Amino acid sequence: MTHFRIGEAAALIGVSDDTIRRWAGDGRLDAGPDDGGRQTVTGASLARRALELAPPSAEPGALRRSARNRFTGIVTAVQREGLVAQVELQCGPNRVVSLMTAEALDDLALEVGSRAAAIVKATTVIIEAERR
Repeated sequence: MTHFRIGEAAALIGVSDDTIRRWAGDGRLDAGPDDGGRQTVTGASLARRALELAPPSAEPGALRRSARNRFTGIVTAVQREGLVAQVELQCGPNRVVSLMTAEALDDLALEVGSRAAAIVKATTVIIEAERR
């Protein structure tokens, strides 16, 4: 079974170390010491908690879409060159870059500091994990 130290668990789901400790103390996460005596939480309980915290996939009355990967963030850079534009978003710890037409950039009125969401639908998604 996979275990994560408090700081790793917090970084994985975007909360503070203190929140992970509180959830472990409240029994919302399965926790215990590792071989070195450091507090850890199980990956399975962390995954369950992450799903509980995830926003609903669609709000009542909201548009529905087939893409499931939605990253909300802040625009950190905009470059326009002729007919194309490049927009960079910082979505939590993730940097997302989109290429679009300059017309789409104008229609969206994006500028540095704007809130925006990147919606990703891809035919290939590559998963990477560390070796055990």
